[in-house]
Amino acid sequence: MKLVINPIYQILNTHAFGFGVFSVLFAFFFFAGGLVVANGQTLGANDSHIVSLYVDGKETAAPTRAITVGEFVQKAQITINESDLVEPALNTTIDSDNFRIHVYHAKPVTIVDGADIKHVMTPHKTPQLIAEKAGFTVYPEDKYQFNTTSTFIKDNVLGVTLNIDRAVPVTISLYGSLAATYRTHVSTVGDLLKERGIVPEAGATVTPEPNTPLTQDLPIFISKYGKQVVTLDEVVRFETITHIDPNKPLGYKEIITIGKDGQKQVVYEIDLRDGKEIGRRVLQEVITSQSQKQEMTVGGKTEGFSGDFAAALAKLRSCEGAYTSNTGNGYYGAYQFNLGTWRSNAPAGYGEMLPSNTSPEIQDQAAANLYKSRGWQPWPSCSRSKGLLDIYR
Repeated sequence: MKLVINPIYQILNTHAFGFGVFSVLFAFFFFAGGLVVANGQTLGANDSHIVSLYVDGKETAAPTRAITVGEFVQKAQITINESDLVEPALNTTIDSDNFRIHVYHAKPVTIVDGADIKHVMTPHKTPQLIAEKAGFTVYPEDKYQFNTTSTFIKDNVLGVTLNIDRAVPVTISLYGSLAATYRTHVSTVGDLLKERGIVPEAGATVTPEPNTPLTQDLPIFISKYGKQVVTLDEVVRFETITHIDPNKPLGYKEIITIGKDGQKQVVYEIDLRDGKEIGRRVLQEVITSQSQKQEMTVGGKTEGFSGDFAAALAKLRSCEGAYTSNTGNGYYGAYQFNLGTWRSNAPAGYGEMLPSNTSPEIQDQAAANLYKSRGWQPWPSCSRSKGLLDIYR
Protein backbone atom coordinates (compact mmCIF):
# COMPACT_ATOMS: atom_id res chain seq x y z
CA MET A 1 0.00 0.00 0.00
CA LYS A 2 1.46 3.39 -0.94
CA LEU A 3 0.52 7.00 -0.72
CA VAL A 4 1.62 9.18 -3.63
CA ILE A 5 1.97 12.85 -2.75
CA ASN A 6 3.75 15.62 -4.65
CA PRO A 7 7.46 15.24 -3.78
CA ILE A 8 7.71 18.84 -2.66
CA TYR A 9 5.39 18.05 0.23
CA GLN A 10 7.56 15.15 1.26
CA ILE A 11 10.52 17.52 1.40
CA LEU A 12 8.55 20.15 3.30
CA ASN A 13 7.48 17.55 5.85
CA THR A 14 11.10 17.09 6.86
CA HIS A 15 12.25 20.70 6.58
CA ALA A 16 10.36 23.07 8.82
CA PHE A 17 12.14 26.19 7.51
CA GLY A 18 11.32 25.24 3.93
CA PHE A 19 7.70 24.79 4.87
CA GLY A 20 7.54 28.33 6.22
CA VAL A 21 8.95 29.83 3.02
CA PHE A 22 6.70 27.73 0.85
CA SER A 23 3.64 28.71 2.89
CA VAL A 24 4.25 32.39 2.07
CA LEU A 25 4.71 31.66 -1.65
CA PHE A 26 1.72 29.35 -1.72
CA ALA A 27 -0.51 31.93 -0.06
CA PHE A 28 0.60 34.56 -2.55
CA PHE A 29 -0.26 32.45 -5.59
CA PHE A 30 -3.38 30.99 -4.04
CA PHE A 31 -5.01 34.22 -3.03
CA ALA A 32 -3.84 36.03 -6.15
CA GLY A 33 -5.80 33.56 -8.23
CA GLY A 34 -2.75 31.57 -9.33
CA LEU A 35 -3.12 27.90 -10.24
CA VAL A 36 -1.25 24.91 -8.83
CA VAL A 37 -1.26 21.27 -9.78
CA ALA A 38 -1.89 18.46 -7.24
CA ASN A 39 -3.03 14.87 -7.62
CA GLY A 40 -2.92 15.39 -11.36
CA GLN A 41 -5.46 18.26 -11.20
CA THR A 42 -5.35 21.99 -11.89
CA LEU A 43 -6.45 23.74 -8.70
CA GLY A 44 -8.08 27.15 -8.63
CA ALA A 45 -8.41 29.58 -5.75
CA ASN A 46 -11.93 28.56 -4.80
CA ASP A 47 -12.19 24.84 -5.60
CA SER A 48 -9.45 23.18 -3.52
CA HIS A 49 -8.98 22.28 0.13
CA ILE A 50 -5.99 21.36 2.26
CA VAL A 51 -6.41 17.83 3.63
CA SER A 52 -4.47 16.31 6.53
CA LEU A 53 -4.14 12.59 5.90
CA TYR A 54 -3.26 10.16 8.66
CA VAL A 55 -2.34 6.64 7.57
CA ASP A 56 -1.89 4.39 10.62
CA GLY A 57 -0.99 7.50 12.61
CA LYS A 58 1.49 9.03 10.10
CA GLU A 59 0.48 12.50 8.88
CA THR A 60 0.77 14.05 5.42
CA ALA A 61 -0.87 17.27 4.17
CA ALA A 62 -1.91 17.95 0.58
CA PRO A 63 -4.25 20.22 -1.42
CA THR A 64 -7.00 18.53 -3.42
CA ARG A 65 -10.03 19.17 -5.56
CA ALA A 66 -11.49 15.78 -4.65
CA ILE A 67 -15.14 16.10 -3.67
CA THR A 68 -15.36 13.10 -1.30
CA VAL A 69 -13.06 11.19 1.01
CA GLY A 70 -13.27 8.15 -1.26
CA GLU A 71 -12.20 10.18 -4.30
CA PHE A 72 -9.25 11.66 -2.41
CA VAL A 73 -8.10 8.24 -1.13
CA GLN A 74 -8.33 6.80 -4.64
CA LYS A 75 -6.29 9.65 -6.15
CA ALA A 76 -3.72 9.25 -3.37
CA GLN A 77 -3.36 5.62 -4.51
CA ILE A 78 -4.14 4.21 -1.06
CA THR A 79 -5.45 0.65 -1.18
CA ILE A 80 -8.41 0.08 1.14
CA ASN A 81 -9.20 -3.53 2.02
CA GLU A 82 -12.51 -4.84 3.32
CA SER A 83 -11.39 -4.91 6.97
CA ASP A 84 -9.71 -1.47 6.89
CA LEU A 85 -11.30 1.55 8.54
CA VAL A 86 -11.58 5.03 7.01
CA GLU A 87 -12.85 7.96 9.08
CA PRO A 88 -14.87 9.82 8.08
CA ALA A 89 -16.68 7.44 5.71
CA LEU A 90 -15.67 7.29 2.05
CA ASN A 91 -18.84 9.07 0.91
CA THR A 92 -18.21 12.08 3.19
CA THR A 93 -17.89 15.42 1.36
CA ILE A 94 -14.61 17.36 1.72
CA ASP A 95 -16.03 20.82 2.38
CA SER A 96 -13.35 22.80 4.26
CA ASP A 97 -9.65 23.32 4.78
CA ASN A 98 -7.86 21.49 7.57
CA PHE A 99 -10.04 18.50 6.69
CA ARG A 100 -8.75 15.36 8.41
CA ILE A 101 -8.87 11.83 7.05
CA HIS A 102 -7.75 8.81 9.06
CA VAL A 103 -6.94 5.47 7.44
CA TYR A 104 -6.43 2.48 9.72
CA HIS A 105 -5.19 -0.67 8.02
CA ALA A 106 -6.40 -3.95 9.54
CA LYS A 107 -3.88 -6.25 11.18
CA PRO A 108 -4.22 -9.90 12.22
CA VAL A 109 -5.17 -10.62 15.85
CA THR A 110 -5.91 -13.96 17.52
CA ILE A 111 -8.46 -13.54 20.32
CA VAL A 112 -8.38 -16.14 23.11
CA ASP A 113 -11.39 -16.25 25.45
CA GLY A 114 -10.92 -19.47 27.42
CA ALA A 115 -11.65 -22.29 24.96
CA ASP A 116 -13.11 -19.85 22.42
CA ILE A 117 -10.43 -18.80 19.90
CA LYS A 118 -11.09 -16.52 16.95
CA HIS A 119 -8.77 -15.16 14.23
CA VAL A 120 -9.69 -11.70 12.96
CA MET A 121 -8.38 -8.85 10.82
CA THR A 122 -9.04 -5.63 12.71
CA PRO A 123 -8.14 -1.95 12.34
CA HIS A 124 -8.96 -1.21 15.97
CA LYS A 125 -6.36 -0.61 18.67
CA THR A 126 -8.05 -0.92 22.08
CA PRO A 127 -8.57 -4.51 23.33
CA GLN A 128 -12.18 -4.00 24.39
CA LEU A 129 -13.13 -2.62 20.96
CA ILE A 130 -11.25 -5.39 19.15
CA ALA A 131 -13.08 -8.05 21.17
CA GLU A 132 -16.48 -6.35 20.86
CA LYS A 133 -16.21 -5.88 17.08
CA ALA A 134 -15.19 -9.54 16.78
CA GLY A 135 -18.49 -10.57 18.37
CA PHE A 136 -17.37 -11.17 21.96
CA THR A 137 -19.47 -9.91 24.85
CA VAL A 138 -17.31 -7.55 26.90
CA TYR A 139 -17.69 -6.34 30.48
CA PRO A 140 -15.90 -3.47 32.24
CA GLU A 141 -14.46 -5.83 34.86
CA ASP A 142 -12.74 -8.11 32.33
CA LYS A 143 -8.98 -7.80 31.81
CA TYR A 144 -7.04 -7.96 28.55
CA GLN A 145 -3.44 -8.67 27.61
CA PHE A 146 -1.61 -8.57 24.27
CA ASN A 147 1.05 -11.24 23.67
CA THR A 148 3.31 -12.14 20.78
CA THR A 149 4.73 -15.55 19.92
CA SER A 150 7.70 -16.74 17.87
CA THR A 151 6.09 -20.13 17.26
CA PHE A 152 2.93 -18.90 15.56
CA ILE A 153 2.67 -21.93 13.22
CA LYS A 154 2.94 -24.43 16.07
CA ASP A 155 0.54 -22.42 18.23
CA ASN A 156 -1.88 -21.79 15.33
CA VAL A 157 -1.74 -18.08 16.18
CA LEU A 158 -2.20 -15.32 13.61
CA GLY A 159 -0.50 -12.00 14.44
CA VAL A 160 -0.57 -10.84 18.04
CA THR A 161 -2.66 -12.66 20.63
CA LEU A 162 -5.30 -10.89 22.71
CA ASN A 163 -6.05 -12.87 25.88
CA ILE A 164 -9.29 -12.12 27.71
CA ASP A 165 -9.18 -12.74 31.47
CA ARG A 166 -12.84 -12.94 32.42
CA ALA A 167 -14.15 -11.64 35.72
CA VAL A 168 -16.25 -14.23 37.60
CA PRO A 169 -20.00 -13.41 37.63
CA VAL A 170 -21.86 -13.92 40.92
CA THR A 171 -25.16 -12.66 42.32
CA ILE A 172 -25.84 -10.89 45.61
CA SER A 173 -29.28 -10.57 47.20
CA LEU A 174 -29.41 -8.02 50.03
CA TYR A 175 -32.08 -8.60 52.67
CA GLY A 176 -34.57 -10.25 50.30
CA SER A 177 -34.09 -7.87 47.37
CA LEU A 178 -33.80 -9.08 43.79
CA ALA A 179 -30.38 -10.55 43.12
CA ALA A 180 -27.91 -8.26 41.33
CA THR A 181 -25.02 -9.57 39.24
CA TYR A 182 -21.43 -8.58 40.07
CA ARG A 183 -18.23 -9.49 38.22
CA THR A 184 -14.93 -9.74 40.01
CA HIS A 185 -11.38 -11.11 40.05
CA VAL A 186 -11.20 -11.56 43.85
CA SER A 187 -11.20 -15.04 45.41
CA THR A 188 -13.79 -15.31 48.19
CA VAL A 189 -17.24 -14.10 49.21
CA GLY A 190 -15.71 -11.92 51.93
CA ASP A 191 -13.26 -10.34 49.47
CA LEU A 192 -16.13 -9.49 47.13
CA LEU A 193 -18.19 -7.84 49.87
CA LYS A 194 -15.14 -5.80 50.85
CA GLU A 195 -14.44 -4.87 47.23
CA ARG A 196 -18.02 -3.67 46.76
CA GLY A 197 -18.18 -1.90 50.12
CA ILE A 198 -21.02 -4.12 51.40
CA VAL A 199 -21.05 -4.28 55.22
CA PRO A 200 -23.75 -6.65 56.60
CA GLU A 201 -25.75 -5.19 59.48
CA ALA A 202 -25.36 -6.58 63.00
CA GLY A 203 -26.79 -10.09 63.35
CA ALA A 204 -27.19 -10.58 59.59
CA THR A 205 -26.43 -13.95 58.02
CA VAL A 206 -24.14 -14.28 55.01
CA THR A 207 -24.74 -17.40 52.89
CA PRO A 208 -22.44 -18.99 51.89
CA GLU A 209 -19.84 -18.10 54.53
CA PRO A 210 -17.35 -15.27 53.77
CA ASN A 211 -14.39 -17.65 53.31
CA THR A 212 -16.20 -19.57 50.53
CA PRO A 213 -14.31 -19.49 47.18
CA LEU A 214 -16.15 -17.72 44.38
CA THR A 215 -17.40 -19.82 41.47
CA GLN A 216 -19.31 -18.81 38.38
CA ASP A 217 -22.91 -17.71 39.07
CA LEU A 218 -22.55 -18.39 42.80
CA PRO A 219 -25.64 -16.95 44.59
CA ILE A 220 -24.82 -14.93 47.73
CA PHE A 221 -27.54 -13.98 50.20
CA ILE A 222 -27.38 -11.51 53.09
CA SER A 223 -30.37 -11.96 55.41
CA LYS A 224 -31.61 -9.93 58.34
CA TYR A 225 -31.47 -11.18 61.92
CA GLY A 226 -34.15 -13.84 62.51
CA LYS A 227 -33.92 -15.19 58.99
CA GLN A 228 -31.86 -18.00 57.53
CA VAL A 229 -31.09 -19.03 53.96
CA VAL A 230 -30.93 -22.72 53.06
CA THR A 231 -30.28 -24.43 49.73
CA LEU A 232 -32.04 -27.72 48.98
CA ASP A 233 -31.85 -30.16 46.08
CA GLU A 234 -35.33 -31.13 44.90
CA VAL A 235 -36.80 -33.46 42.28
CA VAL A 236 -38.43 -32.13 39.12
CA ARG A 237 -41.06 -34.71 38.17
CA PHE A 238 -41.18 -35.65 34.53
CA GLU A 239 -44.22 -34.88 32.40
CA THR A 240 -46.18 -37.68 30.72
CA ILE A 241 -47.56 -37.23 27.21
CA THR A 242 -50.39 -39.70 26.61
CA HIS A 243 -51.66 -40.77 23.19
CA ILE A 244 -55.07 -42.48 23.15
CA ASP A 245 -55.46 -45.33 20.68
CA PRO A 246 -59.21 -45.88 20.13
CA ASN A 247 -58.48 -49.30 18.64
CA LYS A 248 -56.84 -50.62 21.82
CA PRO A 249 -58.97 -51.77 24.77
CA LEU A 250 -59.05 -49.97 28.09
CA GLY A 251 -56.17 -51.14 30.24
CA TYR A 252 -53.72 -51.29 27.32
CA LYS A 253 -50.56 -49.27 27.97
CA GLU A 254 -47.34 -48.99 25.98
CA ILE A 255 -44.46 -46.72 26.99
CA ILE A 256 -42.78 -45.25 23.91
CA THR A 257 -40.20 -43.08 25.68
CA ILE A 258 -39.27 -43.62 29.33
CA GLY A 259 -39.47 -40.47 31.41
CA LYS A 260 -36.75 -39.29 33.74
CA ASP A 261 -36.98 -36.98 36.73
CA GLY A 262 -34.78 -33.89 36.79
CA GLN A 263 -33.15 -32.00 39.63
CA LYS A 264 -33.32 -28.40 40.78
CA GLN A 265 -31.56 -26.38 43.44
CA VAL A 266 -33.95 -24.23 45.47
CA VAL A 267 -32.83 -21.43 47.78
CA TYR A 268 -35.29 -20.68 50.61
CA GLU A 269 -35.30 -17.80 53.06
CA ILE A 270 -36.63 -19.20 56.37
CA ASP A 271 -38.28 -17.08 59.04
CA LEU A 272 -37.26 -18.14 62.54
CA ARG A 273 -38.78 -17.55 65.95
CA ASP A 274 -37.00 -18.91 69.00
CA GLY A 275 -34.88 -20.97 66.62
CA LYS A 276 -37.88 -22.65 64.96
CA GLU A 277 -39.12 -22.22 61.43
CA ILE A 278 -42.39 -20.30 61.13
CA GLY A 279 -42.39 -19.69 57.39
CA ARG A 280 -40.33 -19.79 54.24
CA ARG A 281 -40.27 -18.36 50.73
CA VAL A 282 -38.38 -19.22 47.56
CA LEU A 283 -35.54 -16.86 46.70
CA GLN A 284 -34.16 -18.69 43.69
CA GLU A 285 -34.61 -21.87 41.67
CA VAL A 286 -31.94 -23.27 39.36
CA ILE A 287 -32.50 -26.37 37.23
CA THR A 288 -29.38 -28.52 37.61
CA SER A 289 -30.57 -31.36 35.35
CA GLN A 290 -33.51 -31.31 32.96
CA SER A 291 -36.32 -33.81 33.27
CA GLN A 292 -37.19 -35.95 30.25
CA LYS A 293 -40.80 -36.33 29.16
CA GLN A 294 -42.41 -39.75 29.11
CA GLU A 295 -44.47 -40.64 26.07
CA MET A 296 -46.99 -43.45 26.13
CA THR A 297 -49.95 -44.94 24.27
CA VAL A 298 -53.08 -46.14 26.13
CA GLY A 299 -56.23 -47.86 24.98
CA GLY A 300 -59.45 -45.93 24.56
CA LYS A 301 -61.84 -48.63 23.39
CA THR A 302 -64.61 -49.62 25.84
CA GLU A 303 -67.29 -52.32 25.75
CA GLY A 304 -69.78 -49.72 26.93
CA PHE A 305 -72.44 -50.00 29.59
CA SER A 306 -75.96 -51.22 28.93
CA GLY A 307 -79.17 -51.86 30.74
CA ASP A 308 -79.97 -50.50 34.15
CA PHE A 309 -76.37 -49.70 35.19
CA ALA A 310 -75.84 -47.40 32.18
CA ALA A 311 -79.08 -45.64 33.09
CA ALA A 312 -77.91 -45.38 36.70
CA LEU A 313 -74.67 -43.70 35.62
CA ALA A 314 -76.64 -41.27 33.46
CA LYS A 315 -78.79 -40.33 36.48
CA LEU A 316 -75.65 -39.86 38.60
CA ARG A 317 -74.06 -37.60 35.96
CA SER A 318 -77.18 -35.46 35.73
CA CYS A 319 -76.73 -34.66 39.39
CA GLU A 320 -72.96 -34.49 39.76
CA GLY A 321 -71.76 -32.53 36.70
CA ALA A 322 -70.66 -32.47 33.08
CA TYR A 323 -67.75 -34.43 31.66
CA THR A 324 -65.78 -31.17 31.26
CA SER A 325 -66.55 -29.79 34.73
CA ASN A 326 -63.60 -28.02 36.40
CA THR A 327 -64.93 -25.45 38.85
CA GLY A 328 -61.70 -24.98 40.80
CA ASN A 329 -62.92 -26.74 43.95
CA GLY A 330 -60.65 -29.77 43.52
CA TYR A 331 -63.30 -32.00 41.93
CA TYR A 332 -63.43 -32.78 38.22
CA GLY A 333 -65.57 -34.25 35.50
CA ALA A 334 -69.00 -35.87 35.28
CA TYR A 335 -68.52 -37.83 38.52
CA GLN A 336 -66.67 -35.12 40.49
CA PHE A 337 -63.54 -37.12 41.18
CA ASN A 338 -60.85 -35.65 43.41
CA LEU A 339 -57.35 -36.41 42.19
CA GLY A 340 -56.56 -39.08 44.77
CA THR A 341 -59.71 -41.10 44.03
CA TRP A 342 -59.24 -40.64 40.29
CA ARG A 343 -55.70 -42.00 40.35
CA SER A 344 -56.91 -45.09 42.22
CA ASN A 345 -59.73 -45.88 39.78
CA ALA A 346 -58.81 -44.45 36.37
CA PRO A 347 -57.96 -46.92 33.60
CA ALA A 348 -54.26 -47.60 33.12
CA GLY A 349 -52.38 -44.64 31.71
CA TYR A 350 -54.95 -42.01 32.66
CA GLY A 351 -54.15 -41.49 36.33
CA GLU A 352 -51.90 -38.46 35.73
CA MET A 353 -54.48 -36.66 33.59
CA LEU A 354 -57.21 -34.42 34.94
CA PRO A 355 -60.55 -36.31 34.82
CA SER A 356 -62.16 -33.38 32.97
CA ASN A 357 -59.53 -33.71 30.22
CA THR A 358 -60.39 -37.34 29.42
CA SER A 359 -63.12 -38.78 27.23
CA PRO A 360 -66.61 -39.69 28.52
CA GLU A 361 -65.79 -43.39 28.08
CA ILE A 362 -62.75 -43.10 30.34
CA GLN A 363 -64.70 -41.28 33.06
CA ASP A 364 -67.54 -43.83 32.85
CA GLN A 365 -65.04 -46.66 33.27
CA ALA A 366 -63.43 -44.96 36.28
CA ALA A 367 -66.88 -44.48 37.86
CA ALA A 368 -67.68 -48.15 37.24
CA ASN A 369 -64.38 -49.19 38.84
CA LEU A 370 -65.12 -47.04 41.90
CA TYR A 371 -68.71 -48.34 42.14
CA LYS A 372 -67.52 -51.96 42.08
CA SER A 373 -65.30 -51.36 45.13
CA ARG A 374 -67.44 -48.94 47.16
CA GLY A 375 -70.96 -48.88 45.74
CA TRP A 376 -72.68 -45.49 45.62
CA GLN A 377 -71.01 -44.35 48.86
CA PRO A 378 -68.62 -41.87 47.10
CA TRP A 379 -71.72 -40.00 45.81
CA PRO A 380 -74.00 -39.98 48.89
CA SER A 381 -76.15 -36.96 48.10
CA CYS A 382 -76.80 -37.59 44.40
CA SER A 383 -77.29 -41.35 44.82
CA ARG A 384 -80.01 -40.72 47.44
CA SER A 385 -81.70 -37.92 45.51
CA LYS A 386 -81.80 -40.04 42.36
CA GLY A 387 -82.92 -43.21 44.20
CA LEU A 388 -79.97 -45.29 43.03
CA LEU A 389 -79.87 -48.83 44.43
CA ASP A 390 -76.68 -50.76 45.10
CA ILE A 391 -77.66 -53.74 42.95
CA TYR A 392 -75.13 -53.67 40.10
CA ARG A 393 -72.02 -55.28 41.61
